[in-house]
Amino acid sequence: MNNQEKKRDIDRRGFLHSAAAAGAGMVLSGMALGQKSGKKPDDINVALLGAGAQGRELSSACLKIPGVRFKAVCDIWTEYNQGNMSRLLGRLGHKNNAYVDYREMLEKEKALDAVIIATPDFVHAEHTVACLNAGLHVYCEKEMSNTLEGARKMVKAARQTGKLLQIGHQRRSNPRYRFCNAVLLGDAKLLGKIAAVNGQWNRSPQPPEGLGWPDKHPIDPKRLDKYGYESMHQFRNWRWCKNLGGGPIVDLGSHQIDIFSWFLGANPKSVMASGRNNYYDKKTHEWYDTVMAVYEYETPAGSTTAFYQTVSSSGAGGYFETFMGDQGSMIISESCSRCEIYPNMKLNPNWDKWVKDGYLYKQCECEIKYIEKAKEQSVAECGCEQITEKDSGEVLDIRESVQPPRYDLPIAMAKKYHQPHLENFFDAIRSGGKVKLTCPAEVGYETAVAVLKVNEAVEAGRKLEFTPDEFEV
Repeated sequence: MNNQEKKRDIDRRGFLHSAAAAGAGMVLSGMALGQKSGKKPDDINVALLGAGAQGRELSSACLKIPGVRFKAVCDIWTEYNQGNMSRLLGRLGHKNNAYVDYREMLEKEKALDAVIIATPDFVHAEHTVACLNAGLHVYCEKEMSNTLEGARKMVKAARQTGKLLQIGHQRRSNPRYRFCNAVLLGDAKLLGKIAAVNGQWNRSPQPPEGLGWPDKHPIDPKRLDKYGYESMHQFRNWRWCKNLGGGPIVDLGSHQIDIFSWFLGANPKSVMASGRNNYYDKKTHEWYDTVMAVYEYETPAGSTTAFYQTVSSSGAGGYFETFMGDQGSMIISESCSRCEIYPNMKLNPNWDKWVKDGYLYKQCECEIKYIEKAKEQSVAECGCEQITEKDSGEVLDIRESVQPPRYDLPIAMAKKYHQPHLENFFDAIRSGGKVKLTCPAEVGYETAVAVLKVNEAVEAGRKLEFTPDEFEV
């Protein structure tokens, strides 16, 4: 049994209880902003390795969590990322030391408990393995690595050292996603048989020249070369370089492809994909800017087809995932402003009980009347028509489906997107592993296999099959 097929362990009542407890934690979150006193027994000393945009996002979320004490910041861009982050943390009461080389940091910082790694994908494996071997717990941003070889090394290092390794697929800890997986799809089976899934993450284009940098603060060319970069431009735009990143399917798509497998309770059986440079010049942007992939799953409930796209030339539609079942459908996004759950009206569903029992939230008070009216609506009333096939005598139904009522989740998420995932990581550390990670190394590896295969399928120009042993380390 793979990690995606493990039994869901949260029922509705238990989930709501745990969610209430998490909500209480938000009231205390301000305590983390001023850590000037001596170390308390449950304090966790943390280093930030990689202080760029993602490092800033993760550290910002950590500052909302009581008992997290930043002791070190490591980044090769001393004139900008490293210096700004170190000074900011210092002003917030987190006295810290700044480093360029992570090896020097690990050698000198003997009081660390954990490291948060937010460096580019191509050095995730190197940094993670070194930190685990140094006796530290690791939170590493996704993707685990831009190669499966690197990802395997990370899994093996976590097993050999016995240290915790959380991979940054933060939706795994998001209370709304966890409620959907454990309760709506598990306990209630609200959507019924899910035969089709789709998702997307579209982004508006960046300037063709990519990200720039302050003229006064470039990194010395010798230092760039030492750490794997040909130029300052490549350092700032590493995601478009094939030897440094995994392309947009890894950068964006991995979050949602991870959700496909998690919610379906299975790893994919095959994938075919198209990736092209429809907008950017391939000479400057080595990775394609548009990719569309089709996965085939064999789930415990039967077969499912999943479509995914990411477009770098338009932000149309933003990002979301859609799960379509015979009983109902759900559109969900990490953004709490977007969640739509609809019943299949042709089956005459009665979802009042789900609202009453706390599984769903009605979008408006007239939902019950709307449902009853839709049930009674005849062909004549809706202004549609039926055409009879003269040869067979069968009726060809060309009516549009009745617009169903809309429901939402009873669970809110008023924290920063990464905060619950980091909280899970720190809770697991404090509990000595009794609290289980929501995305341990093995789960992150399975997702890396599913995601990186898209790039292989693009190159091959055909459907590629997965074998069960590919997902194992």
